[in-house]
Amino acid sequence: MPRLEDHCWTCSCAPTEHSPSGANWVASKAEEMMTIITSVISNAYCSMHRGRAANLIRRGLVLFTVGVFLALVLNLLQIQRNVTLFPEEVMATLFSSAWWIPPCCGTGAAVVGLLYPCIDSHLGEPHKFKREWASVMRCIAVFVGINHASAKLDFDNNVQLSLTLAALSLGLWWTFDRSRSGFGLGITTAFLATVITQLLVYNGVYQYTSPDFLYVRSWLPCIFFSGGVTVGNIGRQLAMGGVEKPHND
Repeated sequence: MPRLEDHCWTCSCAPTEHSPSGANWVASKAEEMMTIITSVISNAYCSMHRGRAANLIRRGLVLFTVGVFLALVLNLLQIQRNVTLFPEEVMATLFSSAWWIPPCCGTGAAVVGLLYPCIDSHLGEPHKFKREWASVMRCIAVFVGINHASAKLDFDNNVQLSLTLAALSLGLWWTFDRSRSGFGLGITTAFLATVITQLLVYNGVYQYTSPDFLYVRSWLPCIFFSGGVTVGNIGRQLAMGGVEKPHND
């Protein structure tokens, strides 16, 4: 009997000696797994953050390029029709335009184009009306046509021309946008751009012929409004991250 008791006590104590080491092994493995998971999540977050930043930069560069190109073409049209006048030394430069106009317009286009999808996301109203590149290209064509009309059409007075361009600009917004955020940002863009232009003309940087709205033409806010809507549509399409197939009408 004593031998049996000794044997039983020995057996009952054996698991007790090995249990602490097993718990330590489980704890070490759990800690190792947590470290791996934390590292994976951290790397994924950093990669996502870098990807978003790179995407934002790419979209900004595209919008800047579009703004520079439109500024060169449309400003040249205004100068040829003697709508805007620059000093003589400016007229000898590239594209007969002031050097600072294209980069300023490009920067403005990048800011406005990046703001549009951000405002849509903030308001919780994703813009889905005519989300295709074919519609965006038509919007650009209409905007260029409105700007061309401002220089080519001859009316008895600027008020009639302003009302016509205002109707065309609202038609552009209704045809290609129809969002509250787009209308609000278009109005804001028109107001700020007009104020900046007034200050530039007031300080003698350049001037408008036949000004009827303080120092500028009364139709100028219409051009800025339609330009803001156009750039906003480009920015929204770029934010989608891909080219969609145009829908059949």
